[in-house]
Amino acid sequence: MAIGAKAAHLTFVAHALAVAGAVMVLVWCIYFLGGLAWEATNKNLIFNIHPVLMLIGLVIIGGQAIISYKSLPLRKEVKKVIHLVLHAIALILGIIGIYAAFKNHNESGIANLYSLHSWLGIVLISLYGIQWIYGFLVFFYPGGSLGLRSSSLPWHVLFGLVVYVLIVSNATLGFLEKLTFLESGGLAKYGAEALLVNFTAIVAILYGAFVVMTAISPPPQEDDLGYSAI
Repeated sequence: MAIGAKAAHLTFVAHALAVAGAVMVLVWCIYFLGGLAWEATNKNLIFNIHPVLMLIGLVIIGGQAIISYKSLPLRKEVKKVIHLVLHAIALILGIIGIYAAFKNHNESGIANLYSLHSWLGIVLISLYGIQWIYGFLVFFYPGGSLGLRSSSLPWHVLFGLVVYVLIVSNATLGFLEKLTFLESGGLAKYGAEALLVNFTAIVAILYGAFVVMTAISPPPQEDDLGYSAI
């Protein structure tokens, strides 16, 4: 499946949305929520690490991993390494972001894993890790046989996109959950912070959409999608 627009053209919009999303979540967590901290008497500062790393890590950098493999005018071997490394960075940041949420809950006496957002988060970070390990072993090192790579490739791409779409959806659910908590605590429903959170979620959705469109757009004519092992 492919769409008419070229991948390189779609990435211009995706990059702009990525920058906007990163800036918006940082403004929210640093300016409105008071900052970020790994150790603090105000345990909310620990939690603030969670949305920053989940959006910048899994959503933005994870999306860049998909975009980079499809659109960069580089040799296949180089793009494969970039794809692999960016996904690894996204996975590590995602794990740290989830740990920050657990750390905040544990130090604040709040129960863990009580919401749909948290359940999906654990499932999705696990699937992301499995996808990365499988891709590393089959397409990078030691590398599977040509038949295995050929049969695995469509499923690797499809599974990766499905997981990514679910990650973006769960991030949006997380923004909604946090905003609901804040509004129940007195935050103005039409105030600047509420609007910022909602628009950050919208930017995340649009970014995810452009990542997916890039993934299904035509690759450069000279590109070889054989995923040979390095």
